[in-house]
Amino acid sequence: MAAPLYLPLERPKLYAAPVRLLRRLLGAVGLGWVLWRLFGPEVEPTYEGEQERPLYLPGRTVLVGEQEFFVREAGPESAPPLVLIHGWGFDGEMTYYKLIPTLAERFRVIVPDHRNHGKSDRIRGPVEVADLALETIGVLDALGHDEFDVFGYSLGGMAAQVLAYQYPERVRRLILGGTAAYPVDRFRFPARVAFWIARATARLSKKEVVILTYRLLLRSGVIETRHARWFWAAMLNRDPTLYYESGKAAWRFDSRPWVGRIDVPTMMIIPINDQIVPTRTQHELANLIGADRVVEIPGAGHESVLSHPEEYVAAIESFLSDV
Repeated sequence: MAAPLYLPLERPKLYAAPVRLLRRLLGAVGLGWVLWRLFGPEVEPTYEGEQERPLYLPGRTVLVGEQEFFVREAGPESAPPLVLIHGWGFDGEMTYYKLIPTLAERFRVIVPDHRNHGKSDRIRGPVEVADLALETIGVLDALGHDEFDVFGYSLGGMAAQVLAYQYPERVRRLILGGTAAYPVDRFRFPARVAFWIARATARLSKKEVVILTYRLLLRSGVIETRHARWFWAAMLNRDPTLYYESGKAAWRFDSRPWVGRIDVPTMMIIPINDQIVPTRTQHELANLIGADRVVEIPGAGHESVLSHPEEYVAAIESFLSDV
């Protein structure tokens, strides 16, 4: 006797209609956003109160090869030179405007802008951290500084590691903050995918990511409301492709094979609640490099150079005075 034939019952598609509706809604929103970005007016935030720049410090440009780099200088020309190397996304003024006035009382403070940041040239093509270090040396050569102290923050701290390793005779003392020898040590593929998606979005409109950062830093009080217009304009001064090329340079960076051979007095400043460069990777760098001093800033995130400027100034001045 043949076995009975059972046909599966077709289950009612309870969710088919809501899913279709959701897809249509998302498609309409996406199309509306694309059309708005292509044809809509430029809209700026509403600023509260009188607006002003946080730092009135003009700079100048110097040539490194065929490229032009912008640099600001402050403090007595006869004072010991201190180079401040900024990180990814923020140029030298945006990163260090809260530190420069105080540090300039004791040092000749030199603040260059990396390629693709601030007022320096936009240079097409891929970039590595070693390129940023070599270009920084070129700026210092153009300014006539043979020896100097260095403070590098985040991506700038990676460039500072390369400087100290390749030019130990020129770097007198090294200070690293919010940085690592291998900053992206986990979830590397998702991070790379995130870069691709963010770059694709920024090519159509860079305002969305800027709005998030802008609102976060203003609401937290890291950026004062009277500096909001300056900060907004500075954040929009980005090439969407080249901006993420610099970020990918940090993704590829790995100094672990050689950073332990750096023979320069070194201090690490570690923001304990860093949400961008994991604290464990910062402590790893301190151990690998054999840091002479480690300063931890409790409660500080990756924006700590802006949220805790007094702690940075105190640590820098103390280290450069004691060593």
